[in-house]
Amino acid sequence: MPFTEVLHPLSDFIEYDLTDDDLSANYWYEGYCLQSGDLLRLPRTALVETIAHSLMQCLAKDERYSREGKMYGILLVELTTGERRVLKAFSGLLNGQNVFDGWVPPIPGREQVAIQEEHTLAELDAIKQELITLKQLPQRQEYETLFQEFEQQLQAMSDRHRYRKSQRQQQRQLIDETISPATLTTTLEQLDEESRQDGIERRRLKQERDTVLQPLQEAIASANIKIQHLKQKRKALSRQLQAQMHAAYSLMNFLGQSVSLQRLMPNGLPTGTGDCCAPKLLHYAATHGLKPLAMAEFWWGSSCQDKIQGEFYGACMERCQPLMGFLLSGLKPDSNFDKEQINVIYEDEWLIAVNKPAGLLSVPGRYFDTQDSVLSRLRRLLTQETKLAAVHRLDQDTSGILLLARDRQTYRQLSQQFQQRQVHKVYEAILAGVVSTETGIIDLPLWGDPENRPYQQVDWQRGKPSVTNFRAIAREGDYTRVEFVPLTGRTHQLRVHASDVQGLGVVILGDRFYGCTAKANRLHLHARELCFLHPHSGKIIHLQVKTPF
Repeated sequence: MPFTEVLHPLSDFIEYDLTDDDLSANYWYEGYCLQSGDLLRLPRTALVETIAHSLMQCLAKDERYSREGKMYGILLVELTTGERRVLKAFSGLLNGQNVFDGWVPPIPGREQVAIQEEHTLAELDAIKQELITLKQLPQRQEYETLFQEFEQQLQAMSDRHRYRKSQRQQQRQLIDETISPATLTTTLEQLDEESRQDGIERRRLKQERDTVLQPLQEAIASANIKIQHLKQKRKALSRQLQAQMHAAYSLMNFLGQSVSLQRLMPNGLPTGTGDCCAPKLLHYAATHGLKPLAMAEFWWGSSCQDKIQGEFYGACMERCQPLMGFLLSGLKPDSNFDKEQINVIYEDEWLIAVNKPAGLLSVPGRYFDTQDSVLSRLRRLLTQETKLAAVHRLDQDTSGILLLARDRQTYRQLSQQFQQRQVHKVYEAILAGVVSTETGIIDLPLWGDPENRPYQQVDWQRGKPSVTNFRAIAREGDYTRVEFVPLTGRTHQLRVHASDVQGLGVVILGDRFYGCTAKANRLHLHARELCFLHPHSGKIIHLQVKTPF
Protein backbone atom coordinates (compact mmCIF):
# COMPACT_ATOMS: atom_id res chain seq x y z
CA MET A 1 0.00 0.00 0.00
CA PRO A 2 1.50 3.37 -0.98
CA PHE A 3 2.78 5.41 1.94
CA THR A 4 0.51 8.40 1.26
CA GLU A 5 -2.74 6.40 1.23
CA VAL A 6 -2.68 5.74 4.98
CA LEU A 7 -1.44 9.19 6.06
CA HIS A 8 -4.53 11.34 6.52
CA PRO A 9 -4.44 15.14 6.95
CA LEU A 10 -5.86 16.57 10.16
CA SER A 11 -8.46 18.40 8.11
CA ASP A 12 -10.14 15.05 7.38
CA PHE A 13 -11.10 14.91 11.06
CA ILE A 14 -10.98 18.38 12.66
CA GLU A 15 -11.38 21.99 11.57
CA TYR A 16 -9.43 23.95 14.19
CA ASP A 17 -5.83 24.64 15.22
CA LEU A 18 -4.02 23.00 18.14
CA THR A 19 -4.26 24.47 21.64
CA ASP A 20 -2.49 23.62 24.88
CA ASP A 21 -5.64 21.89 26.14
CA ASP A 22 -5.65 19.64 23.08
CA LEU A 23 -2.19 18.37 24.06
CA SER A 24 -3.01 17.52 27.69
CA ALA A 25 -2.91 13.78 28.43
CA ASN A 26 -5.90 11.75 29.62
CA TYR A 27 -3.98 8.45 29.53
CA TRP A 28 -0.42 7.28 28.93
CA TYR A 29 0.79 4.34 26.86
CA GLU A 30 4.00 3.44 28.62
CA GLY A 31 6.73 0.85 28.99
CA TYR A 32 10.34 0.51 30.07
CA CYS A 33 13.11 0.50 27.50
CA LEU A 34 14.70 -2.96 27.54
CA GLN A 35 18.20 -1.51 27.12
CA SER A 36 18.26 1.57 29.34
CA GLY A 37 15.40 0.86 31.74
CA ASP A 38 14.01 4.37 31.09
CA LEU A 39 10.27 4.88 31.35
CA LEU A 40 8.88 5.75 27.90
CA ARG A 41 5.42 7.25 27.44
CA LEU A 42 3.05 8.21 24.64
CA PRO A 43 -0.06 10.20 25.62
CA ARG A 44 -3.71 9.90 24.68
CA THR A 45 -4.60 13.57 24.37
CA ALA A 46 -7.81 15.51 24.00
CA LEU A 47 -6.84 16.13 20.37
CA VAL A 48 -6.58 12.46 19.37
CA GLU A 49 -9.78 11.74 21.27
CA THR A 50 -11.47 14.43 19.14
CA ILE A 51 -9.99 12.84 16.00
CA ALA A 52 -11.20 9.43 17.20
CA HIS A 53 -14.73 10.77 17.78
CA SER A 54 -14.71 12.10 14.22
CA LEU A 55 -13.66 8.66 12.98
CA MET A 56 -16.50 7.09 15.01
CA GLN A 57 -18.97 9.29 13.13
CA CYS A 58 -17.60 7.94 9.85
CA LEU A 59 -17.80 4.33 11.09
CA ALA A 60 -21.42 4.87 12.15
CA LYS A 61 -22.35 5.70 8.54
CA ASP A 62 -20.96 2.42 7.13
CA GLU A 63 -22.63 -0.82 8.19
CA ARG A 64 -19.44 -2.78 7.45
CA TYR A 65 -18.01 -1.51 10.71
CA SER A 66 -21.00 -2.56 12.79
CA ARG A 67 -21.05 -6.26 11.88
CA GLU A 68 -18.59 -7.16 14.63
CA GLY A 69 -17.17 -5.44 17.66
CA LYS A 70 -13.45 -4.66 17.67
CA MET A 71 -10.81 -2.16 18.68
CA TYR A 72 -9.84 0.74 16.43
CA GLY A 73 -6.89 3.06 16.86
CA ILE A 74 -5.65 6.54 15.92
CA LEU A 75 -2.00 7.64 15.92
CA LEU A 76 -1.11 11.31 15.46
CA VAL A 77 2.34 11.54 13.83
CA GLU A 78 4.72 14.26 12.68
CA LEU A 79 6.50 14.09 9.33
CA THR A 80 10.12 15.16 8.84
CA THR A 81 8.68 18.39 7.39
CA GLY A 82 6.91 19.12 10.68
CA GLU A 83 3.47 18.50 9.18
CA ARG A 84 1.08 16.46 11.32
CA ARG A 85 -0.90 13.55 9.91
CA VAL A 86 -3.15 10.78 11.21
CA LEU A 87 -2.81 6.99 10.95
CA LYS A 88 -5.73 4.68 11.69
CA ALA A 89 -5.84 0.93 12.31
CA PHE A 90 -8.20 -1.87 13.31
CA SER A 91 -7.38 -4.97 15.33
CA GLY A 92 -7.26 -8.44 13.77
CA LEU A 93 -9.42 -8.95 10.70
CA LEU A 94 -12.20 -6.68 9.48
CA ASN A 95 -14.97 -8.72 7.85
CA GLY A 96 -12.46 -11.51 7.23
CA GLN A 97 -9.81 -9.27 5.62
CA ASN A 98 -6.66 -7.68 7.01
CA VAL A 99 -6.05 -5.05 4.32
CA PHE A 100 -8.38 -2.09 3.69
CA ASP A 101 -7.73 1.12 1.77
CA GLY A 102 -6.84 3.99 4.08
CA TRP A 103 -5.96 1.77 7.03
CA VAL A 104 -2.51 0.79 8.29
CA PRO A 105 -1.66 -2.68 6.91
CA PRO A 106 -0.91 -5.65 9.17
CA ILE A 107 2.60 -6.20 10.44
CA PRO A 108 4.51 -8.20 7.78
CA GLY A 109 5.03 -11.86 8.53
CA ARG A 110 1.63 -13.49 8.33
CA GLU A 111 2.05 -14.28 4.63
CA GLN A 112 5.20 -16.27 5.43
CA VAL A 113 3.18 -18.80 7.39
CA ALA A 114 -0.09 -18.49 5.45
CA ILE A 115 0.06 -22.00 3.92
CA GLN A 116 1.06 -23.61 7.21
CA GLU A 117 -1.61 -21.58 9.00
CA GLU A 118 -4.29 -22.76 6.57
CA HIS A 119 -3.21 -26.39 6.96
CA THR A 120 -3.06 -26.14 10.76
CA LEU A 121 -6.42 -24.40 11.00
CA ALA A 122 -7.94 -27.18 8.88
CA GLU A 123 -6.45 -29.77 11.26
CA LEU A 124 -7.77 -27.86 14.27
CA ASP A 125 -11.23 -27.70 12.70
CA ALA A 126 -11.18 -31.46 12.05
CA ILE A 127 -10.17 -32.02 15.69
CA LYS A 128 -13.01 -29.74 16.80
CA GLN A 129 -15.55 -31.75 14.81
CA GLU A 130 -14.20 -35.04 16.12
CA LEU A 131 -14.38 -33.72 19.69
CA ILE A 132 -18.01 -32.72 19.14
CA THR A 133 -18.79 -36.22 17.83
CA LEU A 134 -17.06 -37.90 20.78
CA LYS A 135 -18.79 -35.64 23.30
CA GLN A 136 -22.16 -36.39 21.68
CA LEU A 137 -21.54 -40.18 21.61
CA PRO A 138 -24.96 -41.97 21.68
CA GLN A 139 -23.70 -44.34 24.37
CA ARG A 140 -23.41 -41.40 26.79
CA GLN A 141 -27.13 -40.67 26.75
CA GLU A 142 -27.97 -44.37 26.70
CA TYR A 143 -25.76 -44.94 29.73
CA GLU A 144 -27.36 -42.05 31.63
CA THR A 145 -30.87 -43.27 30.85
CA LEU A 146 -30.18 -46.91 31.83
CA PHE A 147 -28.17 -45.89 34.89
CA GLN A 148 -31.07 -43.78 36.17
CA GLU A 149 -33.51 -46.64 35.50
CA PHE A 150 -31.38 -49.09 37.48
CA GLU A 151 -30.95 -46.56 40.28
CA GLN A 152 -34.71 -46.18 40.51
CA GLN A 153 -35.16 -49.97 40.56
CA LEU A 154 -32.52 -50.34 43.26
CA GLN A 155 -34.10 -47.58 45.31
CA ALA A 156 -37.55 -49.18 45.04
CA MET A 157 -36.07 -52.54 45.96
CA SER A 158 -34.23 -51.02 48.93
CA ASP A 159 -37.45 -49.44 50.17
CA ARG A 160 -39.25 -52.77 49.81
CA HIS A 161 -36.48 -54.72 51.54
CA ARG A 162 -36.31 -52.17 54.33
CA TYR A 163 -40.03 -52.58 54.98
CA ARG A 164 -39.79 -56.38 54.93
CA LYS A 165 -36.82 -56.28 57.29
CA SER A 166 -38.85 -54.18 59.70
CA GLN A 167 -41.67 -56.71 59.48
CA ARG A 168 -39.31 -59.57 60.21
CA GLN A 169 -37.90 -57.78 63.25
CA GLN A 170 -41.42 -57.37 64.61
CA GLN A 171 -42.16 -61.06 63.95
CA ARG A 172 -39.01 -62.11 65.83
CA GLN A 173 -40.14 -60.11 68.86
CA LEU A 174 -43.58 -61.74 68.76
CA ILE A 175 -42.05 -65.19 68.31
CA ASP A 176 -40.14 -64.87 71.56
CA GLU A 177 -43.37 -64.04 73.36
CA THR A 178 -46.00 -66.29 71.70
CA ILE A 179 -44.61 -69.23 69.74
CA SER A 180 -43.80 -72.57 71.30
CA PRO A 181 -40.21 -73.73 71.58
CA ALA A 182 -40.97 -76.66 69.26
CA THR A 183 -41.64 -74.45 66.25
CA LEU A 184 -39.27 -71.57 67.17
CA THR A 185 -36.27 -72.86 65.20
CA THR A 186 -38.28 -73.53 62.02
CA THR A 187 -39.90 -70.10 62.08
CA LEU A 188 -36.59 -68.29 62.62
CA GLU A 189 -35.03 -70.21 59.74
CA GLN A 190 -37.89 -69.12 57.48
CA LEU A 191 -37.29 -65.47 58.40
CA ASP A 192 -33.53 -65.85 57.81
CA GLU A 193 -34.24 -67.41 54.42
CA GLU A 194 -36.44 -64.44 53.46
CA SER A 195 -33.54 -62.14 54.39
CA ARG A 196 -31.14 -64.19 52.26
CA GLN A 197 -33.53 -64.09 49.30
CA ASP A 198 -33.71 -60.29 49.55
CA GLY A 199 -29.91 -60.16 49.40
CA ILE A 200 -29.83 -62.50 46.42
CA GLU A 201 -32.44 -60.36 44.61
CA ARG A 202 -30.38 -57.21 45.17
CA ARG A 203 -27.15 -58.87 43.98
CA ARG A 204 -28.86 -60.17 40.84
CA LEU A 205 -30.16 -56.72 39.95
CA LYS A 206 -26.70 -55.22 40.44
CA GLN A 207 -25.18 -57.94 38.27
CA GLU A 208 -27.76 -57.25 35.57
CA ARG A 209 -26.96 -53.53 35.83
CA ASP A 210 -23.22 -54.12 35.52
CA THR A 211 -23.71 -56.46 32.56
CA VAL A 212 -25.80 -53.89 30.71
CA LEU A 213 -23.74 -50.81 31.61
CA GLN A 214 -20.20 -52.18 31.34
CA PRO A 215 -20.02 -52.12 27.49
CA LEU A 216 -21.36 -48.57 27.53
CA GLN A 217 -18.84 -47.56 30.17
CA GLU A 218 -16.01 -49.03 28.13
CA ALA A 219 -17.15 -47.15 25.01
CA ILE A 220 -17.39 -43.90 26.98
CA ALA A 221 -13.99 -44.43 28.63
CA SER A 222 -12.43 -45.10 25.22
CA ALA A 223 -14.03 -41.92 23.85
CA ASN A 224 -12.76 -39.91 26.85
CA ILE A 225 -9.22 -41.15 26.23
CA LYS A 226 -9.51 -40.08 22.58
CA ILE A 227 -10.83 -36.69 23.70
CA GLN A 228 -7.85 -36.22 26.01
CA HIS A 229 -5.41 -37.14 23.23
CA LEU A 230 -7.17 -34.84 20.76
CA LYS A 231 -7.05 -31.94 23.23
CA GLN A 232 -3.34 -32.50 23.73
CA LYS A 233 -2.84 -32.62 19.95
CA ARG A 234 -4.91 -29.46 19.53
CA LYS A 235 -2.85 -27.69 22.17
CA ALA A 236 0.41 -28.77 20.54
CA LEU A 237 -0.76 -27.66 17.08
CA SER A 238 -1.90 -24.29 18.42
CA ARG A 239 1.42 -23.74 20.18
CA GLN A 240 3.34 -24.77 17.06
CA LEU A 241 1.38 -22.36 14.85
CA GLN A 242 1.71 -19.60 17.43
CA ALA A 243 5.47 -20.13 17.63
CA GLN A 244 5.75 -20.05 13.82
CA MET A 245 3.74 -16.83 13.63
CA HIS A 246 5.69 -15.20 16.47
CA ALA A 247 8.93 -16.12 14.72
CA ALA A 248 7.66 -14.66 11.42
CA TYR A 249 6.27 -11.41 12.87
CA SER A 250 8.98 -8.77 13.30
CA LEU A 251 8.33 -5.47 15.06
CA MET A 252 10.27 -2.26 14.44
CA ASN A 253 10.89 0.39 17.11
CA PHE A 254 12.09 3.98 16.91
CA LEU A 255 15.70 2.97 17.47
CA GLY A 256 15.54 1.15 14.13
CA GLN A 257 15.62 -2.26 15.82
CA SER A 258 13.63 -5.08 14.23
CA VAL A 259 12.94 -8.07 16.49
CA SER A 260 10.59 -11.03 16.14
CA LEU A 261 7.79 -11.56 18.64
CA GLN A 262 9.39 -14.88 19.52
CA ARG A 263 12.61 -13.17 20.58
CA LEU A 264 10.77 -10.43 22.44
CA MET A 265 8.69 -12.90 24.42
CA PRO A 266 10.41 -16.32 24.33
CA ASN A 267 7.93 -17.74 26.86
CA GLY A 268 5.06 -17.16 24.44
CA LEU A 269 2.21 -14.71 23.98
CA PRO A 270 -1.53 -15.12 23.48
CA THR A 271 -2.79 -15.84 19.97
CA GLY A 272 -3.38 -12.59 18.12
CA THR A 273 -0.40 -10.75 19.59
CA GLY A 274 0.86 -8.29 16.99
CA ASP A 275 -2.57 -7.87 15.41
CA CYS A 276 -3.80 -5.22 17.86
CA CYS A 277 -4.06 -1.54 16.89
CA ALA A 278 -1.20 -0.17 18.99
CA PRO A 279 1.54 -2.50 17.65
CA LYS A 280 0.28 -1.99 14.07
CA LEU A 281 0.33 1.80 14.39
CA LEU A 282 3.66 2.10 16.19
CA HIS A 283 5.38 -0.44 13.91
CA TYR A 284 4.18 1.42 10.82
CA ALA A 285 5.31 4.78 12.20
CA ALA A 286 8.75 3.43 13.15
CA THR A 287 9.16 1.71 9.77
CA HIS A 288 8.36 4.90 7.85
CA GLY A 289 10.28 7.39 9.98
CA LEU A 290 7.24 9.05 11.50
CA LYS A 291 7.38 10.68 14.93
CA PRO A 292 4.46 9.57 17.16
CA LEU A 293 2.79 12.39 19.11
CA ALA A 294 -0.33 10.82 20.63
CA MET A 295 -2.45 7.68 20.29
CA ALA A 296 -5.99 6.59 21.17
CA GLU A 297 -7.82 3.25 20.96
CA PHE A 298 -11.57 2.72 21.19
CA TRP A 299 -14.15 -0.02 20.80
CA TRP A 300 -16.68 0.06 17.97
CA GLY A 301 -19.47 -2.35 17.05
CA SER A 302 -21.51 -4.64 19.25
CA SER A 303 -20.53 -4.54 22.92
CA CYS A 304 -18.51 -7.49 24.17
CA GLN A 305 -18.15 -8.37 27.87
CA ASP A 306 -16.56 -5.24 29.37
CA LYS A 307 -16.13 -3.35 26.06
CA ILE A 308 -18.62 -0.60 25.21
CA GLN A 309 -19.02 1.05 21.80
CA GLY A 310 -17.46 4.48 21.64
CA GLU A 311 -15.41 4.12 24.84
CA PHE A 312 -11.62 4.60 24.96
CA TYR A 313 -9.40 1.85 26.34
CA GLY A 314 -5.72 1.55 27.18
CA ALA A 315 -3.22 -1.00 25.97
CA CYS A 316 -4.53 -4.53 26.57
CA MET A 317 -2.55 -6.25 29.31
CA GLU A 318 -2.31 -9.62 27.53
CA ARG A 319 -1.11 -8.69 24.04
CA CYS A 320 -0.01 -5.04 23.81
CA GLN A 321 1.40 -3.96 27.16
CA PRO A 322 4.22 -6.55 27.20
CA LEU A 323 5.43 -5.11 23.86
CA MET A 324 5.08 -1.43 24.71
CA GLY A 325 8.57 -0.94 26.15
CA PHE A 326 10.19 -2.24 22.96
CA LEU A 327 7.80 -0.43 20.59
CA LEU A 328 8.39 2.95 22.26
CA SER A 329 12.18 2.54 22.43
CA GLY A 330 13.80 5.44 20.63
CA LEU A 331 11.41 8.02 21.98
CA LYS A 332 12.69 10.56 24.46
CA PRO A 333 12.47 9.12 28.00
CA ASP A 334 10.34 10.97 30.53
CA SER A 335 13.02 11.60 33.15
CA ASN A 336 10.74 13.72 35.36
CA PHE A 337 7.85 11.30 35.42
CA ASP A 338 8.58 9.75 38.82
CA LYS A 339 9.02 13.09 40.58
CA GLU A 340 5.96 14.63 38.96
CA GLN A 341 3.67 11.72 39.75
CA ILE A 342 4.81 10.81 43.27
CA ASN A 343 3.44 13.57 45.48
CA VAL A 344 4.77 13.05 49.01
CA ILE A 345 2.41 14.70 51.52
CA TYR A 346 4.06 13.53 54.76
CA GLU A 347 7.49 12.15 55.56
CA ASP A 348 9.58 11.39 58.63
CA GLU A 349 12.29 8.87 59.50
CA TRP A 350 9.73 6.06 59.95
CA LEU A 351 7.09 6.50 57.28
CA ILE A 352 6.05 8.19 54.03
CA ALA A 353 2.56 9.15 52.86
CA VAL A 354 1.87 9.97 49.21
CA ASN A 355 -1.08 11.19 47.18
CA LYS A 356 -1.33 8.34 44.65
CA PRO A 357 -2.62 9.29 41.18
CA ALA A 358 -5.39 7.29 39.54
CA GLY A 359 -4.12 4.65 37.11
CA LEU A 360 -0.98 3.78 39.08
CA LEU A 361 -0.62 0.54 41.05
CA SER A 362 0.14 0.75 44.77
CA VAL A 363 2.68 -2.08 44.60
CA PRO A 364 4.24 -3.98 41.67
CA GLY A 365 2.26 -6.81 40.06
CA ARG A 366 3.52 -10.30 39.23
CA TYR A 367 4.51 -9.64 35.62
CA PHE A 368 7.00 -7.39 33.82
CA ASP A 369 4.32 -5.10 32.43
CA THR A 370 2.82 -4.46 35.90
CA GLN A 371 6.01 -3.43 37.68
CA ASP A 372 5.31 0.32 37.61
CA SER A 373 3.83 1.38 40.95
CA VAL A 374 4.12 3.87 43.80
CA LEU A 375 6.38 1.48 45.69
CA SER A 376 8.70 0.73 42.75
CA ARG A 377 9.03 4.43 41.86
CA LEU A 378 9.83 5.40 45.44
CA ARG A 379 12.39 2.61 45.67
CA ARG A 380 14.09 3.94 42.53
CA LEU A 381 14.11 7.47 43.92
CA LEU A 382 15.14 6.41 47.43
CA THR A 383 17.83 3.88 46.57
CA GLN A 384 18.75 3.27 50.24
CA GLU A 385 15.16 2.46 51.26
CA THR A 386 15.46 -1.31 50.82
CA LYS A 387 12.80 -2.09 53.46
CA LEU A 388 10.19 0.36 52.20
CA ALA A 389 6.76 -1.33 52.13
CA ALA A 390 3.16 -0.28 51.53
CA VAL A 391 1.10 -0.67 54.71
CA HIS A 392 -2.21 -0.92 52.81
CA ARG A 393 -3.45 -0.80 49.20
CA LEU A 394 -5.53 1.42 46.95
CA ASP A 395 -7.06 0.08 43.74
CA GLN A 396 -5.11 1.04 40.64
CA ASP A 397 -7.91 3.35 39.46
CA THR A 398 -8.42 4.94 42.90
CA SER A 399 -6.45 8.06 43.81
CA GLY A 400 -5.55 9.38 47.25
CA ILE A 401 -3.52 8.81 50.40
CA LEU A 402 -1.26 5.76 50.50
CA LEU A 403 0.88 5.02 53.57
CA LEU A 404 4.30 3.34 53.39
CA ALA A 405 6.63 2.23 56.20
CA ARG A 406 10.41 2.60 56.07
CA ASP A 407 11.25 -0.30 58.40
CA ARG A 408 9.72 -3.61 59.44
CA GLN A 409 8.79 -2.59 62.98
CA THR A 410 6.86 0.45 61.74
CA TYR A 411 5.21 -1.71 59.07
CA ARG A 412 4.04 -4.29 61.66
CA GLN A 413 2.69 -1.66 64.05
CA LEU A 414 0.80 0.26 61.36
CA SER A 415 -0.51 -2.96 59.79
CA GLN A 416 -1.86 -3.95 63.19
CA GLN A 417 -3.77 -0.65 63.41
CA PHE A 418 -5.35 -1.33 60.02
CA GLN A 419 -6.22 -4.92 60.98
CA GLN A 420 -7.79 -3.83 64.27
CA ARG A 421 -9.80 -1.08 62.50
CA GLN A 422 -8.08 1.70 64.43
CA VAL A 423 -7.32 3.74 61.31
CA HIS A 424 -9.94 6.31 60.27
CA LYS A 425 -10.34 6.49 56.47
CA VAL A 426 -12.50 8.89 54.46
CA TYR A 427 -13.15 8.53 50.74
CA GLU A 428 -14.96 10.85 48.36
CA ALA A 429 -16.77 9.65 45.24
CA ILE A 430 -19.12 10.80 42.53
CA LEU A 431 -21.93 8.35 41.81
CA ALA A 432 -23.43 8.13 38.32
CA GLY A 433 -26.97 8.78 39.51
CA VAL A 434 -29.06 10.41 42.21
CA VAL A 435 -29.00 9.03 45.76
CA SER A 436 -31.99 10.21 47.80
CA THR A 437 -30.77 8.99 51.21
CA GLU A 438 -28.68 11.53 53.11
CA THR A 439 -26.74 9.27 55.48
CA GLY A 440 -26.64 5.64 56.49
CA ILE A 441 -24.71 2.43 57.05
CA ILE A 442 -24.16 -0.25 54.41
CA ASP A 443 -23.58 -3.68 55.93
CA LEU A 444 -23.20 -6.23 53.13
CA PRO A 445 -20.87 -9.29 53.23
CA LEU A 446 -18.53 -9.52 50.23
CA TRP A 447 -17.21 -12.63 48.51
CA GLY A 448 -14.75 -12.89 45.64
CA ASP A 449 -15.21 -15.72 43.16
CA PRO A 450 -11.76 -17.37 42.74
CA GLU A 451 -12.60 -17.93 39.06
CA ASN A 452 -13.38 -14.25 38.44
CA ARG A 453 -10.89 -12.20 40.42
CA PRO A 454 -10.86 -9.42 41.50
CA TYR A 455 -14.66 -9.11 41.02
CA GLN A 456 -16.55 -9.01 44.34
CA GLN A 457 -20.22 -9.64 45.04
CA VAL A 458 -22.63 -9.64 47.94
CA ASP A 459 -22.95 -13.17 49.33
CA TRP A 460 -24.74 -13.80 52.61
CA GLN A 461 -23.42 -17.37 52.96
CA ARG A 462 -19.77 -17.07 51.93
CA GLY A 463 -19.11 -13.33 52.23
CA LYS A 464 -16.92 -11.63 54.82
CA PRO A 465 -18.32 -8.80 56.99
CA SER A 466 -18.10 -5.49 55.19
CA VAL A 467 -19.38 -2.22 56.67
CA THR A 468 -19.38 1.35 55.29
CA ASN A 469 -20.81 4.63 56.61
CA PHE A 470 -21.91 7.06 53.92
CA ARG A 471 -23.08 10.67 53.63
CA ALA A 472 -24.39 12.52 50.58
CA ILE A 473 -22.34 15.72 50.25
CA ALA A 474 -23.98 17.28 47.21
CA ARG A 475 -26.16 16.55 44.21
CA GLU A 476 -24.77 17.87 40.95
CA GLY A 477 -27.28 17.41 38.13
CA ASP A 478 -27.69 13.67 37.57
CA TYR A 479 -24.77 12.84 39.86
CA THR A 480 -24.33 12.55 43.63
CA ARG A 481 -21.14 13.42 45.51
CA VAL A 482 -20.77 11.03 48.44
CA GLU A 483 -18.45 10.67 51.41
CA PHE A 484 -17.59 7.08 52.39
CA VAL A 485 -16.09 5.98 55.71
CA PRO A 486 -15.21 2.26 55.46
CA LEU A 487 -15.11 0.42 58.80
CA THR A 488 -13.67 -2.68 57.15
CA GLY A 489 -11.15 -2.96 54.34
CA ARG A 490 -12.44 -5.52 51.83
CA THR A 491 -11.39 -5.58 48.18
CA HIS A 492 -13.60 -3.24 46.09
CA GLN A 493 -15.74 -2.64 49.21
CA LEU A 494 -16.85 0.89 48.33
CA ARG A 495 -17.37 0.06 44.67
CA VAL A 496 -19.71 -2.85 45.46
CA HIS A 497 -21.49 -1.08 48.34
CA ALA A 498 -22.24 1.75 45.92
CA SER A 499 -23.28 -0.33 42.89
CA ASP A 500 -25.18 -3.23 44.48
CA VAL A 501 -28.96 -2.83 44.70
CA GLN A 502 -28.79 -3.86 48.36
CA GLY A 503 -26.44 -0.92 48.97
CA LEU A 504 -26.89 2.46 47.30
CA GLY A 505 -27.73 0.91 43.94
CA VAL A 506 -25.78 3.59 42.03
CA VAL A 507 -22.38 2.80 40.52
CA ILE A 508 -19.36 5.06 41.02
CA LEU A 509 -18.77 7.25 37.95
CA GLY A 510 -16.16 5.65 35.70
CA ASP A 511 -16.42 2.21 37.33
CA ARG A 512 -16.72 0.10 34.17
CA PHE A 513 -15.92 -3.03 36.18
CA TYR A 514 -19.22 -2.78 38.03
CA GLY A 515 -21.36 -1.53 35.18
CA CYS A 516 -20.94 2.24 34.75
CA THR A 517 -21.81 3.25 31.18
CA ALA A 518 -21.58 7.03 31.62
CA LYS A 519 -18.62 8.72 29.94
CA ALA A 520 -15.76 9.40 32.36
CA ASN A 521 -11.99 9.70 32.06
CA ARG A 522 -11.31 7.90 35.37
CA LEU A 523 -12.83 6.14 38.37
CA HIS A 524 -14.23 8.93 40.54
CA LEU A 525 -13.10 7.51 43.87
CA HIS A 526 -10.51 9.28 46.03
CA ALA A 527 -8.97 8.42 49.42
CA ARG A 528 -9.27 11.89 50.92
CA GLU A 529 -8.35 11.47 54.59
CA LEU A 530 -6.32 9.11 56.77
CA CYS A 531 -6.03 9.36 60.55
CA PHE A 532 -3.84 7.03 62.66
CA LEU A 533 -1.63 6.85 65.75
CA HIS A 534 2.04 7.39 64.97
CA PRO A 535 3.73 4.17 66.17
CA HIS A 536 6.80 5.98 67.50
CA SER A 537 5.84 9.52 68.55
CA GLY A 538 2.44 8.50 69.91
CA LYS A 539 0.82 11.50 68.20
CA ILE A 540 -2.37 11.38 66.14
CA ILE A 541 -1.49 11.96 62.48
CA HIS A 542 -4.36 13.34 60.41
CA LEU A 543 -3.59 13.52 56.69
CA GLN A 544 -5.88 15.12 54.13
CA VAL A 545 -5.60 15.84 50.39
CA LYS A 546 -7.84 17.70 47.99
CA THR A 547 -10.25 15.66 45.88
CA PRO A 548 -9.14 16.06 42.21
CA PHE A 549 -12.63 15.86 40.67
